Amino acid sequence: MFKHILAATDLVGVKDPVVTGAAAIAETHQAKLNILHVAESSHENNRHLVKDFKTGEEINFSSAYQEIVQKELFDFYKPILPVGIDFDVQVVCGFPWEEIVRQSRHLNAGMIVLGPHSERAAQRGTVRMAGKIGSTVEGVVMRENCPVMIINPSVHLSSAAFKKIVVGVDFSVSCECALFFARKTAEKFGSKIFPFHMIPVPPYPKYTKEDSEADLKNTKKRLEAFCRDLIKETDYTYQIWGGALPHLELVKCAEKNNADIIILGSHTKKQGTKWYAGSAVERTAFRAGCPVIVVTDPQALVSWDENAPNDPAIGKEKDRSIHVFTGKRHG
Repeated sequence: MFKHILAATDLVGVKDPVVTGAAAIAETHQAKLNILHVAESSHENNRHLVKDFKTGEEINFSSAYQEIVQKELFDFYKPILPVGIDFDVQVVCGFPWEEIVRQSRHLNAGMIVLGPHSERAAQRGTVRMAGKIGSTVEGVVMRENCPVMIINPSVHLSSAAFKKIVVGVDFSVSCECALFFARKTAEKFGSKIFPFHMIPVPPYPKYTKEDSEADLKNTKKRLEAFCRDLIKETDYTYQIWGGALPHLELVKCAEKNNADIIILGSHTKKQGTKWYAGSAVERTAFRAGCPVIVVTDPQALVSWDENAPNDPAIGKEKDRSIHVFTGKRHG
């Protein structure tokens, strides 16, 4: 299904589930693993001022520092990645989501693997985003329509043979894309799909048992009509849950069914259907005991000019000449 897997890590010298999870996917699909580290800055207006990953001192991002970090990452991961895997390491500085999307388009990546928004950047005194860009996860899924997998720190993915798949359904176009991706995955691995939808449950007595039964019946019909053609010829079971917070019920559903992955559609342009956009994606991914994959409808993507200057302090497009460490893990 994939030729290139892009893993974006903000850790150096520490084993990151994002990289090891991406390596498991690359091994399963015989794809190349591309490890990307974006050196983050404590300055919103000058991204070239970064904190040294060893000393924490503020330094200028130079080609010499770039090579040091690349070698550190390469030497750290080479002995622990699966034997025979083809991989490389790239280090850049800038806005994380911009550099991730830029590298994804350069590689024509089949999947991007990220960690959810966490407090690690704040702990390091770095600025993850500036202005109104939003989180790294949201910045990527808004602009890139290849599947984006989010792996939280507690998840250790050892295999990418996803046998049980929960798909969040809010009846948007992006959810159609998510269901189609789930079907392609199921066709490859013989997986079972669990299309999930949550019914909001108002407090009793305004919401009676009869109301609940009527909603359940109508929702089942709507879910069947929406999903049937998209997941036909696969093994599937509909999941309709009542609750107040979709991301919590979705995580519970995944746990109950021992799901290997959760697949969500995101960033639909239709009003009233943005269940899983932005922070809701992060809330789901951070709580889930399995990876979360987000698929965005191409028509809903936000346009972005990758050649535009992105650092007002520099005033011009920064030098894109880079060094790439590449190799193959041997036994």
